[in-house]
Amino acid sequence: MKSFMILCSLVVAAVSQKLFIGDQVLRITAESHEQIALLQELQGLEHLELDFWREPVRPSLSVDVRVPFASLQPVRVFLQSHGIQYDVMIDNLQVLLDSEMEEMNHSRQRQRNTDSFDYSSYHTLEEIYSWMDSLIAEFPDLVSKLTIGSSYEKRPIHVLKFSTGGTNRPAIWLDTGIHAREWITPATGMWTAKKIAQEYGQDPSLTAILNKMDIFFEIVTNPDGYTFTHTTNRMWRKTRSISSGSSCIGVDPNRNWDANFGGPGTSSNPCDDTYKGPFAHSESEVKSIVDFILRHKNVKAMVTIHSYSQMLMYPYGYTSTPTPDADELYAVAKSAVDALGSLHGTKYTFGSMISTIYPASGTTADWGYSNGIKYSFTFELRDTGRYGFLLPADQIIPTAEETWLALMKIMEHVRDHPY
Repeated sequence: MKSFMILCSLVVAAVSQKLFIGDQVLRITAESHEQIALLQELQGLEHLELDFWREPVRPSLSVDVRVPFASLQPVRVFLQSHGIQYDVMIDNLQVLLDSEMEEMNHSRQRQRNTDSFDYSSYHTLEEIYSWMDSLIAEFPDLVSKLTIGSSYEKRPIHVLKFSTGGTNRPAIWLDTGIHAREWITPATGMWTAKKIAQEYGQDPSLTAILNKMDIFFEIVTNPDGYTFTHTTNRMWRKTRSISSGSSCIGVDPNRNWDANFGGPGTSSNPCDDTYKGPFAHSESEVKSIVDFILRHKNVKAMVTIHSYSQMLMYPYGYTSTPTPDADELYAVAKSAVDALGSLHGTKYTFGSMISTIYPASGTTADWGYSNGIKYSFTFELRDTGRYGFLLPADQIIPTAEETWLALMKIMEHVRDHPY
């Protein structure tokens, strides 16, 4: 009977979810700026419906692109005719999606409280919000929930507050799940939140942090988009707001901040995944954070967690001019990635956003830094492209464990270097 129920769930999901049968993810290696220009030309061919997971920016950075089955032949011909090398990273995207859905259905058969909760599986928004309430019930003297706004589709935006008391204390902001399809980030966020709650009073270093500072943690920063990835399109990235004058939906919430808004690395086309929105903070998901942090006035660190690429970055994303605090931020990032790599041997690159990954304007970290939050960092979690946004669930806990070591290095530095 259980197998039959799981099969039925898979059939229902297959009916409602967009299918990616035969779609492939190609890793393209451009050897020159001329080849980068050709890939940008390819990117502009809208009829191919290409989904660039890594944008064509510079020859030193590989390009990952999901190619719909119907577009595989013309894309291959284009690449081969211009002598551009590529490898197939994912042979059939739907196979990975089916495996992911089957694992989630198995997970739902298990009993849950915050101890038996399956942290090694991906979860829906409803499951995450229910888990939040369970965590608060288990640690009522440390953890509470703030609702700082609502999404475009009127879902509540919840933030977990970890505090040992006092008002307007120095604080650390953490967020995950700002890009909808990056499921590993809220999964890592839940494990991390439980770790914070459990380790207070047990781990002297974390205890010292929480005795001095509060931690605010937004587990699902883009609830509409995240829900959409579970119900309709697993590859969705943006919010779900309606764009005036366009049939295309959503804004990239990590291009919507008032930090060189509309600059390099953004798009004015509502159909693009990097669409900046009509104006800075147009998205309620972004504005709710902005309003909260500006009201608090004592946030000392802002850490936003994305996937994938295995990187730790700091401002700026829109200019190669170093920040006044570049040397210190570099040192903190190095310490963090060294700690991260010590557990499972995972290799991270680090540096300023623009030098490490690509130009990007209107980002969370740049907004934080420009508003006086010196310790503003962006993580890109596992992996480097083998699975991309479809990281297998058996990597959730190892990812969370190693990320915790890096987060602790950042939080310890913030604690010990007030400004």
